[in-house]
Amino acid sequence: MNQQTIRECILAKVQQRGLEKTICPSEVARDVGGAGWRELMPVVREVGTLLAAEGQIVVTQRGQVVDPLSAKGAIRYRLAK
Repeated sequence: MNQQTIRECILAKVQQRGLEKTICPSEVARDVGGAGWRELMPVVREVGTLLAAEGQIVVTQRGQVVDPLSAKGAIRYRLAK
């Protein structure tokens, strides 16, 4: 799966949810990866990190904005304001 497809899926999903709601990276992996979605999780997180660095999205954990490079465990993506 190429990173551009993942990038487009992340951006489409956060835009659909709006400014106050978040998505789980696994939603993106499931959409683009089908049955093999778990294998895509590292790539989805990598693309999410790039989008956060560009200021397109923010990464949250338990409702707080976090650095995606140091976040451990479950994270979520939200459209940047």
